[in-house]
Amino acid sequence: MPDPLKNPAMKPKVNDFVVKFANVNGSGSASANGLFARSILRMGVPVAARNIFPSNIQGLPTWYEVRITEAGHLGRRGGVDVMVAMNPQTWDRDLAEIESGGFLFYDSTRAVPASKFRDDITVLGVPLTAMCNARYELPRERQLFKNIIYVGALAALLGIETEAIEALLAEDFAGRDKLIAANVEALHMGVDYVRENLAILPLQVRRADKVGDRIYVEGNQAAALGAVYGGATVCAWYPITPSTSLAEAFTAYCQELRTDPETGKARYAIIQGEDEIASIGMVVGAGWNGCRAFTATSGPGISLMTEFIGLSYFAEIPAVIFDVQRGGPSTGMPTRTQQADLLAAAYASHGDTKHPLLLPADPGECFEMGAQAFDLADRLQTTVFVMLDLDIGMNEWLTKPFAWDDTRKLDRGKVMTAEALEAGADFGRYKEVDGDGIPYRTYPGTHPSKGGYFTRGTSRNPYARYSEEGAVYVDNMQRLLRKFETAKTLVPAPILKPARGKTKDGVIYFGSTSVAMDEALEMLEAQGRRLDALRVRGFPFAHAVDDFIAAHERVFVVEQNRDAQLRTLLMTEIGVDPAKLVPVLHFDGTPITARFIAGEIGQLMSLGQIEAAE
Repeated sequence: MPDPLKNPAMKPKVNDFVVKFANVNGSGSASANGLFARSILRMGVPVAARNIFPSNIQGLPTWYEVRITEAGHLGRRGGVDVMVAMNPQTWDRDLAEIESGGFLFYDSTRAVPASKFRDDITVLGVPLTAMCNARYELPRERQLFKNIIYVGALAALLGIETEAIEALLAEDFAGRDKLIAANVEALHMGVDYVRENLAILPLQVRRADKVGDRIYVEGNQAAALGAVYGGATVCAWYPITPSTSLAEAFTAYCQELRTDPETGKARYAIIQGEDEIASIGMVVGAGWNGCRAFTATSGPGISLMTEFIGLSYFAEIPAVIFDVQRGGPSTGMPTRTQQADLLAAAYASHGDTKHPLLLPADPGECFEMGAQAFDLADRLQTTVFVMLDLDIGMNEWLTKPFAWDDTRKLDRGKVMTAEALEAGADFGRYKEVDGDGIPYRTYPGTHPSKGGYFTRGTSRNPYARYSEEGAVYVDNMQRLLRKFETAKTLVPAPILKPARGKTKDGVIYFGSTSVAMDEALEMLEAQGRRLDALRVRGFPFAHAVDDFIAAHERVFVVEQNRDAQLRTLLMTEIGVDPAKLVPVLHFDGTPITARFIAGEIGQLMSLGQIEAAE
């Protein structure tokens, strides 16, 4: 085998390349691939890892992409430098992704025809199956340790410190010394084979100090912890990918943090409903009773929940929904990511409804907005959506440590007290008070004889008395609109990232698109293409969004769905000329890449320049 270091087509790279694993679901590769990524973190080098997996339990292709990025780019770059091809079914597809001058790592136990390779890449064969068959007797052992052997081989090829991997194995299998020893042995089988038969690659991992104090966590875990800190005590849910781990994480955190240390009694209620309809019904009921309650679901669940969401809106009952978006419609692609529930969530239910949306960009914001959502739901007395997606929710991201102000108090909004009622306050459950559209409410049992009202989903007057008079209904609906206007000042404000010089063009984006967008802006800047950028973090849109659009001749709207749903919201709510908003859409179910964004916007900007010249 030729020495890759001497191949002029291969430029040396340190802490800046992409490794992608192509495996079969159910083969036990997930743990080994995660071990690979975490070992690089242990060397102080940031990684951005993406798990692309099928919706079945076993047998279909699965991929795990690890971007090693000392520069700190946490989105997908696009393209692969090293493909670890462990699945014959996807061989051709995986081979096509490798960058020219890149590397193919494969199990060379069985001969592969020369026609199945490419002339512009370097092939690295390791007889993994043969090595396992010679060392292990049990089929399951052969499969599992095969994964660890290739991690060892990659460590030797890429300069990853075996000490870092061994330390992680010791932590993962703490107290099970035999397992630790067996895994370390398999690791060194891979290392030794490379040292004896192959040359190291020009792609190398070198110890750095770029991770700092950041943590490596999934968005679903972060959101669940945010719910705990936000005062949630009730979770009613029904399992659905990719939101299930959020409810499970909330359960684990409550067992640790919401269990009375003296009595051992739970100070929380977690109920798995018989379906999504029952789950949101319990959440709304708990919210009416004064609890902070939520459900975690995805698009199909939102479809089923809409009637109760309408009740929450019209009866003005606080509720929080964590929507971890996935590919749709219908069953769609349940284990692929999209940002395709915006319109469904913003206008959920029949009739005229509008709901606040929070749009976190990473696990750090999942924690922050996970807590903030409960304050907003109480303050606005309505359902608040926290819009994650599978990419944020089920992948581990590097993010800043979570911070919490211990002096912070829960904002319960306008709650009429027994003292105020006793003093003669004029309580009308749906009565306009101070122009913000938000009435006062009481908790059940606040006062023995005052402050009671009948909660209904039918039209009523300001004192909660049944009424179908047109004027009364219109007045109530207009008040709800004023409340939505108030929400503009309460949802998270957008973040402006100005270009380095003057420009007539802007770009708007949100959520998990953000990390790829940040890098794409740098790529476009290097091409001489400047863009002011605005990251939207909440709906209804703050006035700053209106101002940003008005200040630019053309605004690209980057999102991960087919129908340009954010663009539609902007046109509907702000009244923007559609020609001014240029859609940039990615919806194949994989996380968006910086190269895709820069390529699409660059092409559109070039086209605009040509048209202007003509």
